[in-house]
Amino acid sequence: MHDFIFAAKASEIPDGSSLLVEVDERLLVLIHAAGHFYALDDVCTHDGGPLSDGPVDAVGGTIACPRHGAKFDIKTGDAATMPATKATVAHEVKVEREQVFVRLSS
Repeated sequence: MHDFIFAAKASEIPDGSSLLVEVDERLLVLIHAAGHFYALDDVCTHDGGPLSDGPVDAVGGTIACPRHGAKFDIKTGDAATMPATKATVAHEVKVEREQVFVRLSS
């Protein structure tokens, strides 16, 4: 199992927004929504679009691909709307002393 790796300062991601980060040579979108932090691979499974460029819906718990509007669950990475049908990878997140750490999934 991988260790947690520093990804960003919590203050860099205002609530209701996201941030593109690179963790161990992997591009992730860190999401701050409703006081919680989440991490997904920064890729729409429909056409490879960058999720970090899409809007976060904190109430609905989704992030949308800016290309075709496919939405993904920010907690699980599951595809929530078409045209995406496959999940993107979700990663475990913890926050300690205002620092956001990510444990990469396989």
